[in-house]
Amino acid sequence: MLLITLAAKLAAQRIHSHNDYQQGRPLTNALKQKVFSIEADVFITSRGLVVAHDKKDTATAPLLQALYLQPIITLFTKHLGRISRSKNYAPVLMIDIKDNSEAVIPALVVLTASHTTVFDRNSNPLAVQLVLSGDRGAINKWPSYPSYIFFDGRPDEVYSGTALSRVAFISDVYKNYVSGDDSTHRIEALMNKVHGMQKLLRLWGHPDTAAEWKRLFELGVDIVNTDRVKECRDYFSTR
Repeated sequence: MLLITLAAKLAAQRIHSHNDYQQGRPLTNALKQKVFSIEADVFITSRGLVVAHDKKDTATAPLLQALYLQPIITLFTKHLGRISRSKNYAPVLMIDIKDNSEAVIPALVVLTASHTTVFDRNSNPLAVQLVLSGDRGAINKWPSYPSYIFFDGRPDEVYSGTALSRVAFISDVYKNYVSGDDSTHRIEALMNKVHGMQKLLRLWGHPDTAAEWKRLFELGVDIVNTDRVKECRDYFSTR
């Protein structure tokens, strides 16, 4: 029974597709591998919201609507209210706002507000949850945004009960926990803190290797960050 439970846990490991737009098949590959969350870096330009890693690339960068939002909407139409044939699969689309959240967030709301079945889990438990990271704006403003907009939290931030209810998960950079000889204890302490907030933990910037995926899994880190989505899913599915 223990082996079955462990195998099921491995197969269900949450995977975050870091900078998903840099994959050979953005969105499509992530959905095929049943990732937990899909990351798109976003800037606002005169053309609208574009997906790019650096500001210098925005002139030719694809629109968020074309690369992610409209394909997701189309899939929900195709699959009658969910993103795929899988009955219980409901991923997160994490919008990493590179700057100017005061303009980006309202623009994102305009693009998504009329698609409640697709992006609002209050209306549809299988909706794609929108989570804002990067420049997330002032914490005290979070509750003023539409209820389907959530946020990527930080372990050192202080939240009111209302703001905490809008936090989807907690993220931090791996390098903050690996100096010295007590990295395992530091990660465990962080994990306990985050779980005490009843949130999931994601670390980013760690070595993107099977050995590190294994270590993070064994430590109980909830979401494994990777650029190697297929390899990471294959690793967990074949243990």
